[in-house]
Amino acid sequence: MYQDVLIPTDGSDGTRRSINHGLTIAGRFDATVHALSVVPEGPLGTLQTDEAIPAAERAVERVETEATREGVDVVTAVEQGVPHEEILAYADDHGIDMIVMGTQGRTGLDRVLVGSVTERIVRMADVPVVTVRLTEDIRIEDPDEAAEIARKTAEREGYEDVTVPEEPHRTSASWIVPLETDRGPLHVHVDAVTSEGRVATGPETE
Repeated sequence: MYQDVLIPTDGSDGTRRSINHGLTIAGRFDATVHALSVVPEGPLGTLQTDEAIPAAERAVERVETEATREGVDVVTAVEQGVPHEEILAYADDHGIDMIVMGTQGRTGLDRVLVGSVTERIVRMADVPVVTVRLTEDIRIEDPDEAAEIARKTAEREGYEDVTVPEEPHRTSASWIVPLETDRGPLHVHVDAVTSEGRVATGPETE
């Protein structure tokens, strides 16, 4: 019934639920997940911030890692433009059968913007749209706390001489913590909701 499921993600904390929901649906129907992040352009066609594209790449890579862990086929894409237009265009161009997305983004203005994007997608899409209310509370907001959990996770897995060479970054309610160990570089994902650490085995962010 469903062969291609599109999960738009902005890398915000709340998108964790829509990602999990989309992966569950894809796994049930043996479908391919398409992780798409759209970088909004400003009024003159310029990017909103210099960090916008790297953040979008991290967002889709997070979905890729989760999909790989769940044994779900996945492709990723980062586009630039008007979010709802790019999402609808991607769905048309890639034969998407279902779109799964959240009803909220980050906080403040982003929350309003993501809500309006979802509303437009629901009204305009030619395929079913599953909306997921995003209400999970983030428990770990301090990068130092995430780094300590990651270090302990690596040590439990048998790694030694574990150090944190750069500050962790958070996307989709997870901290991605780069580590240096006796066996070389390593990434550990720390769930910002459950505090669970996991050594990553799929494609990682830089």
